[in-house]
Amino acid sequence: MSSPFGAQSTWRQLVDLIGRRRTPATPDAIARLQSIRSDVPALVRAASARALAEADPPAALVRLFCDEDISIAAPVLRAARLETEEWIALLPGMSSAARSVLRHRRDLPADVVRALEVFGPQDFRLPAMIETGAETPLILTDSLPAVEAVPVTPPETEAASDTAFVSVGAIARNLPVFAEALRQADTVEPEQPAQPVEETGDGPFQIADLVARIDAYKRNRDDHAPHAANEDRSDPNDALSSQSLAFRFETDPQGIVRWIEGATRAALIGTSLDFATHPGDSRVDGVAAGAFRRRTGFSDARLLVEGRSDAAGEWRISGVPVFEPASGRFTGYRGTARRPRMDESATPSRADRKPAAESLRHLVHELRTPTNAIAGFAEMIETQLLGPVPQGYRDQAATIRRQTADLLTAIEDIDMAARLESDALDLRADSVPVGDLLRQVASDLAPLATLRGTRLTIDCEPHDLAIAGDERAVERLVGRVMATLVASGGSGETIGIAARLIADTHAILTFDRPKTLAAFGNEALMSIDAEVVAEVEGAPLLGTGFALRLARNLAIELGGTLSIDAQRLTLRLPAAVITHVEQASSS
Repeated sequence: MSSPFGAQSTWRQLVDLIGRRRTPATPDAIARLQSIRSDVPALVRAASARALAEADPPAALVRLFCDEDISIAAPVLRAARLETEEWIALLPGMSSAARSVLRHRRDLPADVVRALEVFGPQDFRLPAMIETGAETPLILTDSLPAVEAVPVTPPETEAASDTAFVSVGAIARNLPVFAEALRQADTVEPEQPAQPVEETGDGPFQIADLVARIDAYKRNRDDHAPHAANEDRSDPNDALSSQSLAFRFETDPQGIVRWIEGATRAALIGTSLDFATHPGDSRVDGVAAGAFRRRTGFSDARLLVEGRSDAAGEWRISGVPVFEPASGRFTGYRGTARRPRMDESATPSRADRKPAAESLRHLVHELRTPTNAIAGFAEMIETQLLGPVPQGYRDQAATIRRQTADLLTAIEDIDMAARLESDALDLRADSVPVGDLLRQVASDLAPLATLRGTRLTIDCEPHDLAIAGDERAVERLVGRVMATLVASGGSGETIGIAARLIADTHAILTFDRPKTLAAFGNEALMSIDAEVVAEVEGAPLLGTGFALRLARNLAIELGGTLSIDAQRLTLRLPAAVITHVEQASSS
């Protein structure tokens, strides 16, 4: 456990073995996890917590994760199955956020639910300071939609109470919009007889009554509001009659629409037949994109145009490739578009989750445990943790450890591919600094670069450039691309990496293409299987093609693209807020 790899490996193994009840949660084992927790990155701990969602962790391990940040502890708390006495014993040591996660579960025993209610005064009260310096109680509840917290001063007519709670009715009556609604409601005759609602001076009134009064206030306000002279009073259905029903189009060799007849040009010019190259509001489905890459014809592909022009909406498009008669050079597509019939849909949609992908995900979870165990035992032999070991066995153990590390990387890639296939990828909104990420990945790949005799150079402008997307997914995407290129690099070769900001909305990362990949065409790179590079030391275990396909699909999932040309690979991702221009990505 003296090295970072050893601490992470120990953490993964112990959590997995204890979580699946394959070894007891002894005090020594839990103490060891607590001692190395600070040496294990949060991403690794979060991954271990997510893996426990498929397991049955004991109470001692659940208690360990309760001390983590709620983003790490939540998967364990949502899935753990403990006895009633174990839950009740854990509740006092949990944070308010952790108990809030449990309140959303519907499978807890009734005694645990009642025990959670005891913590209500502690979890749902938030003190807020007003200008006078007095402390005003606020109520938070996880059973109502989140609203902006407003300091509330209890009405003077209500009797003082020993509790710090304020009723929902008292809060609502002090909000200006509700007070105005109550005043206006007295002058509006209800459309239907309302049931009398008993109200007391010191208690809450019914929410249904409050909603009815707000609706009456809104109706009264709308009826008396003057209409603007230029207000559009037309029937919304009339907009359908103004839409184009068909149009013709032509594209350039890159698949970009350059000519339109029969519809608004602004909405369609610039639309690409290759959704993986030019992402935007208007998009085609895989039928058109696949045909474009093969330079073949297509029919009844789907196109969705955003906006409010006459071209907005769903289309079915057909096209044929055009070649110069003299040279045979591809010049683009010519095609037509029509509105879909009543029995058709033209919206590009994601397919339902596939059972095969779900089964593969479960298989991946089962593969991690023995692989981690092999890596751990190999490291113990290599470091002579169990006693003196001859040098020959230590060298073999080091080889096994490196190979299992590659196998774990392949397992993670398969898991990522299965999640993408089954639409089960959990992405969070983060901001990932590009410069720090590139330098960290380059540092991790330094041993592989030395093995291949390849050098990496990094140029990032501006220095505070950041990517808007899930931190773990972005790191996996950039890491996979860089690792694949370094593994394909040759002796004395330099792979340049540059990052730029385009239009304050997108981060563009370009990677030089190694010379060893020059023999493959742009699309052929995606088809290189593991056998082709099996003899190349340091090559991806699943093959260069699999790694690049995974990177391309992950880039699309993050709202970007991965494109390949003869000289470089270009990764385009949404940019996060840039401090020196104070603008945010619109993607």
